[in-house]
Formats: sequence, C-alpha cells, structure tokens
Amino acid sequence: MRIPTPSPRTPSRTASRTPAWACPRTLARQWGSGPDEQDRQGEQERHDGKDGRRRLARYALVKLGGALLSIALVVVATFFLFRLIPGDPTIAYTRDVPVTPEQLDLLRRRMGLDRPLGEQFLDFVLRTLRLDLGTSYEYRRPVTELIGERVGPTLLLVGTGLAVAVSLGMWQGTRAAWRHGGRFDRVSTGTALTLWSVPTFWLGLLLLMVFAAGAGPLPGLFPTRGMQDVDAPGGPMYLLHVAHHLVLPCLTLVAVVYAQYLLVMRSSLLEEIGQDYVTTARAKGLRDDDVRRRHAVPNALLPTVTLVFMQIGFVVGGAVSVEFVYSWPGLGLLFVEAIKGPDYAVMQGTFMLVCVAVIVMNTLADVVYHVLDPRVRSA
Repeated sequence: MRIPTPSPRTPSRTASRTPAWACPRTLARQWGSGPDEQDRQGEQERHDGKDGRRRLARYALVKLGGALLSIALVVVATFFLFRLIPGDPTIAYTRDVPVTPEQLDLLRRRMGLDRPLGEQFLDFVLRTLRLDLGTSYEYRRPVTELIGERVGPTLLLVGTGLAVAVSLGMWQGTRAAWRHGGRFDRVSTGTALTLWSVPTFWLGLLLLMVFAAGAGPLPGLFPTRGMQDVDAPGGPMYLLHVAHHLVLPCLTLVAVVYAQYLLVMRSSLLEEIGQDYVTTARAKGLRDDDVRRRHAVPNALLPTVTLVFMQIGFVVGGAVSVEFVYSWPGLGLLFVEAIKGPDYAVMQGTFMLVCVAVIVMNTLADVVYHVLDPRVRSA
C-alpha cells in the first residue's frame, strides 16, 4: 500500500508547528535574555551605582561636617583648659634668675599674658586658622618647628608598635576563636587581658629595670633612654642602632594595645563560625584551613579594620607615658616637658595635634565602614 506524501506547496501541520520551549518570547521570559530585559537590567545597575555613590557622598559630607565641628570645639577647649593649670610661666622661667617686679611685668607683656583673656583667645583662634601655633616660651622657637622635629620619632614608635600589635592580635584572635575553649584560647585571652589592665608607665618601668638596667645575674640588654647615643654610628648601622633603642618602648606599647585587637577579632570570628555559609562550606568538603582562610576570616576582618583606624589617634595619645618613661624624643615627651613650665603654646599645639588625629581617624573609620559593609550602605 502506498503512503501519500504531502505536496511541497502544502506544508504539513506537524512540520509547521513550533515547540513552546523554542518561542523567543518564552525564552526571553524564562532566561531574561531579551534585548529589552538586558537594557532594563543595565539601566537599573547604573541607577543603583549612581544612587550608592550619591548616598556615600552625602554620608561623607555629614561626617566631615561633624569632624569640623569637633575640631572647632577642641580649639576652644584647648585654650581654656590649659589656662586652668596653676603656675605663672614668667616665674617658672625666671626661677633661678634674680629679677625685679618690673622685669616680670615686661616679660608678661612680651609673652602677651598681660592682655585680657578674651583678647588672648581671639588672637589664638586667628593664629590657629593660619596654622600658626605660636612661639615656645622655653625654646624660643615656633611650635610648628618643634612638632616637626618630634613627630618623626613618635610616628616611628607608634607605627611599629601598631603594626606588631595588629598582626599579633589578629593572629591570636583567629586561632583562639577557631579553637574556642582550648588551652591556647584560655592562655592567650588571659594573658592579653592581664597586660591590657596593667598601667603603661608601670609596665615600662618594670621592663626598664629588668632588661635595661639589669636585675640580679641578668645584665642590661637594651639602652635605658633616648633614641640614639651620642656616638651613634652612621650608614646602615645607624638603623640597627635605632632599632636597638626601639625594642623596649615598642614592646611596652604592643603589650598594652594588642589585647583589644585579639578580643575584637576573636568575638567577630566566633560570630561568623555559626553562620550558614560556613556550615555550607564545610558540607562541601572544604578543608578546615580553607574554610577559615577563604570564608570566615575575610568577613570577620571588618570590625578589626575599623578598630585599627579608630585606635590610631588614641595610640598616639597613649604613647605619651611610654615616651616619658624611656625618654623617647617624641611628641609625648615634648608635651610632658611643656607641662612643667607651663609652656602654653607647646601644650596647646601638641594637644590639638593629637585631638585632630583622633577626630580624623574616627571619621575615616566611619567612612571606610560604610564603604566596606553592604548592610550599612543599604540602611
């Protein structure tokens, strides 16, 4: 029996029927691959990006305005705060020199201390706006020059100590959290809390007596004071010479600072360990080190990074006692020496510098936290 074939001019119903899954509209609806859908998605992404940058700029401007207001309040408080310190600079600087009352009055006029307090304050604000911090009563030099000479040793001490403290605290915090409740966790946390509670100057004096002056059969291994000796070598050996003087001050600063980074990193990582994505990574068969290094630790770093920015200014202020104990020629030692005068110009300049550093770093920490954390950006 012959089976009839359809004519070429008359297409078959079966051949002309298009499957539903092959319909362009269906594919575009299912996979979002249509030109209109792609254009809408690209436009939405560009709009979200512009909106996010706009919110970030608005947030940064608000924080900048708050920082400027805080700096203005610091300038006002700086002037009146140090006027409450008892003592007359003219009498302090002529203590060992016989002078007459007329000579004291002349010295007060030269220092500008005979003018009304309001006039002194207005002159102080105008000079501060011009970045003129005045002239030191004791050194007879501009305060900006004195700060410029002392800021280098302070940055060396604080920068080295902060780098070591952050690295040590984050490493111990990560290991203590990953082995929560173990021996390392108990020993490291207890040691850090103990050192954090010790007064900085007391720990500095203890290390100075044991490792610099020597205790019993233990000889002195490190210098007792200063950043360098009078007969300091030149060339590459000078760096080793300064590093030898830096060991004890840096060790003292690290011992009282690294605990906060350990505790923050530990608590942040403990919170991340209980998250679902860590459980999923472990269920996939990833090694424990990979789960910690590639998944848990990067998410736990955010609070620690923010703390680093916030604590930079406070560490500069906390280095005052370390510099005083070890006679380290930085801003802290300059500030302590100015209090003995009292040298108003030096005290005001160093105090404002530390306060401005704290305000700037706190503002930068807020902005960085806003950039890094998507939860804050979407809030």
